Amino acid sequence: MDGFVTALKAEVFVALRSNGTRLVVVLPALVSSLQLLLVSFRNAGEQAREALSGQGFGQTSVEGADAWGALVDAMSTGLTLIGLTLVAYAAWSFAGDRDSGALRHLLIRRVSRRALVAAKLVTAHIVGMLSVLLMLAMAALVAHGLWDFGPVVEDGYELIGTQEIYAEIRLGLTLALIPLPAAIALATLVSVSTNNATQAITAALGLTLALNIFKGLMGDASDYLYASYQASLLDESYLSDVSRLVRGFSDVLIDPATLQLNQWAPWPQMLVMVLASLIIVQYRKL
Repeated sequence: MDGFVTALKAEVFVALRSNGTRLVVVLPALVSSLQLLLVSFRNAGEQAREALSGQGFGQTSVEGADAWGALVDAMSTGLTLIGLTLVAYAAWSFAGDRDSGALRHLLIRRVSRRALVAAKLVTAHIVGMLSVLLMLAMAALVAHGLWDFGPVVEDGYELIGTQEIYAEIRLGLTLALIPLPAAIALATLVSVSTNNATQAITAALGLTLALNIFKGLMGDASDYLYASYQASLLDESYLSDVSRLVRGFSDVLIDPATLQLNQWAPWPQMLVMVLASLIIVQYRKL
């Protein structure tokens, strides 16, 4: 594709100086950190009330569950926000440049349309990676400053060890991140297919939310939909199961076939949407 490097350099140059890009990178980290602080304040208030009223006397306590549970919930919130902001960012990226006339300048510099779409896809993935890394680092830092982490223990019996918890969190995060490229590809497809940036952002976010709402009505067919494995407002991802596992719940059912689909199903969907974007952009009026 002619001019891919030129287009990518232009995208990175603009992204480094864009307040919108900074917001996509920083906002999920701030929200997840704020959630951890609010959970900590709430837990401290509940413990104080129980101590004053004596309601907590004689009750069974599970050590470590609150800390791990709060951390995983904050990560899930951060990934949910990252998914939505990346969809809006990818939808705006192409359509916004078309509205402003910036696309014409790149095309005049012998950058092909397909190279331009590919550069925007790569830039969106770079922005998403930075956002994820910052959110995870901030969540871990804030959580370790608020709680002491160790095995989840109930009445002296270890329900789940620290190493097992780390392994489950790594697996949950990996499986929750796999659908993000498909979500970006969907937003890009919408962006090249609509007439302006407002339509693109509205349609991309609307489709994303619709997929998350209707996935529960699709039965077994939802297992083949990338949105089923993405952290979302109606969360059915494996990361939501991890939230219960790290709290010591032993009744979480894990289907190995579903985990396999989580690993493989989003990639063909992403590929189809990327190819469709590269084809459609050739025939759109810019």
